[in-house]
Amino acid sequence: MKENIGNMQAIIDKLNAWSYAYYVLDNPVVEDKVYDTLYDELVNLEQKYNLILPDSPTRRVGDKLIDSFQKHRHLHKLYSLDKATTIEQMQAFFQRIEKVENNAQYTVEYKYDGITVCLTYENGYFQCATTRGNGKVGEDVTQQVLPIQSFPLKIEYVGKLEVKGEAIMRLSALEKYNRTAEEKLKNARNAVGGAIRNLDSSVSKKRNIEIFFYDINYIENNGIQTQMESLAFLKKNGFKIFEDSILCKSRESVLQAIEQINEKRQQLDVLTDGVVIKVDSFRMREEIGYTDKFPKWAIAYKFQAEEKITTIKQVVWQVGRTGKITPLAEVEPIELAGATVRRATLNNFADIARKKIQLGSSVYIRRSNEVIPEILMAIEGTGNGAIMPPTTCIYCGAEIIEDGANLFCSNRECPPRVVASLVHFASNDGMHIDTLSEKTIELFYHQKLVQKFSDIYRLTEEKLLHLEGFKEKKIQNLLQAIENSKKTKFEQFLFALGIDGIGKVAANDIAKHFQNLQNLQQATFADLLEIEQIGEKTATNIVNFFQDKNNIDELEALQRLGVSITKPIERKDGKFAKQYVVLTGVLKECKRKDAEKWIEAEGGICQNAVTNKTSLVIAGENAGSKLEKAKAMGISILNEDGFLQLLKKQ
Repeated sequence: MKENIGNMQAIIDKLNAWSYAYYVLDNPVVEDKVYDTLYDELVNLEQKYNLILPDSPTRRVGDKLIDSFQKHRHLHKLYSLDKATTIEQMQAFFQRIEKVENNAQYTVEYKYDGITVCLTYENGYFQCATTRGNGKVGEDVTQQVLPIQSFPLKIEYVGKLEVKGEAIMRLSALEKYNRTAEEKLKNARNAVGGAIRNLDSSVSKKRNIEIFFYDINYIENNGIQTQMESLAFLKKNGFKIFEDSILCKSRESVLQAIEQINEKRQQLDVLTDGVVIKVDSFRMREEIGYTDKFPKWAIAYKFQAEEKITTIKQVVWQVGRTGKITPLAEVEPIELAGATVRRATLNNFADIARKKIQLGSSVYIRRSNEVIPEILMAIEGTGNGAIMPPTTCIYCGAEIIEDGANLFCSNRECPPRVVASLVHFASNDGMHIDTLSEKTIELFYHQKLVQKFSDIYRLTEEKLLHLEGFKEKKIQNLLQAIENSKKTKFEQFLFALGIDGIGKVAANDIAKHFQNLQNLQQATFADLLEIEQIGEKTATNIVNFFQDKNNIDELEALQRLGVSITKPIERKDGKFAKQYVVLTGVLKECKRKDAEKWIEAEGGICQNAVTNKTSLVIAGENAGSKLEKAKAMGISILNEDGFLQLLKKQ
């Protein structure tokens, strides 16, 4: 049997080498009939011995149907990218980088307009493929990705590995597919999404989907230090990469590279809508850091989006959870950037006046970044009716308050405002009641079952049984999800309350600083301004929120109904008591996140940047400008050994 396996492996290695030359290098080395003859021989051997080896090309057949997509947790979070559309925004990005690192080099790479996929390898073999999802959890699309030939089933590297790529359909492949297809595909991006998100895995093969790889999301025990080294690693291990990545040593050369790519992209057989600029050095990336959504060391520069002309039919006014009233234009349907557009955003009434938009106006409309399209301007002389702002809220009739360029409904009980607040409260980043959808919340609100946050925890089976579509199993799943949400983290609870200005990052910072709800309720305006990310407006919103009797009553009701908040790492009087600490450079003996946890457990407060409040800097290897700034300011400095020794002391 061992000899038979050896023969099968030799055939597999030869077939995979031929496929690599054909699909990755675009350089066929044998005729199709030679490949097919050897492939058939492998199939016969697999049937004879009832054995398929992990890297066999027969795994790529793509003839499986699945019932649903299973969830998969990524080894490391997949961040999205912040975006720039002007040179001024790019200059601001460079300035932010240079405040931390003066000598950064950048890579400039094509930004593909496809679907992000993440592939996992272990012991040298492909394990699974997933979508990006929410960055932490994606959907397993292994069966949909297996028929794609532009990635290896077996690699030289044997550690645990996650690689990111963009699934794309070449424009020539789209054209070829549409020549014979009964139902033609509108554009390459939708074609890829339809294949990867299809329960029939054969669709990927029929549409000739490819994957270009551009990033290592996680790698175990490897000394890769730069983005260019990452791309070389991917290429060495048989992944298909786009070869035109450019290493730039200055902001000027980055801008030149962007212009160069913009000129070349029209000749490409691949849909691309911009470039991605990244700091090349991984050590510098750690110094520069992350927001909750984006790495601060990277940005996507988007080329000018496609524009078309359509006509304004009417303008409707919508109320959000903070009471802000925003206009939304309904337009004559047009095809734009691969989608049928029927609505477009208008920021506020001042935006309508500035762009001279009227009912019936012919307007330029732009769609980019997969968001609701934006109206750019009206064509002068078109339009037959003025658009007037509402004088009272169209939903509840309450007085409208003007605040700068924006309008607000003064009624906190305004129906769409309440529903939006409830949706925010139940969201995954809030109380994480994952079976409580926006549609369900709207139903509960109009049935007068849920009017405020605490009403969610008063729901019972008896209250829900009479509702259409609510059977016993659905009700039990919902009630269990509500029960599970009662134990929540402080930062999630704070985010769920929907205080204006408190997003996920601010909620985390506040939770770390104040530790519990009682401390936050007692915080003064000055106390709140001690937190780096909190400005005067957000501090005012927080103080006002906790001075409102209705809010206090609601918080007490939630606690009576069983909602309990788990404390962050307890800040005690320890080795770093009341010290503001900055970590910089590469730590060899511990992970940075672990070091931050230890500091906070010992009473310290971790900062991202050196400021006047900083009392200590812990410097690892290759520490950069933060260390220099600390020296200039006379701030105490510990190296990694000193830091670890201090932690060990009783």
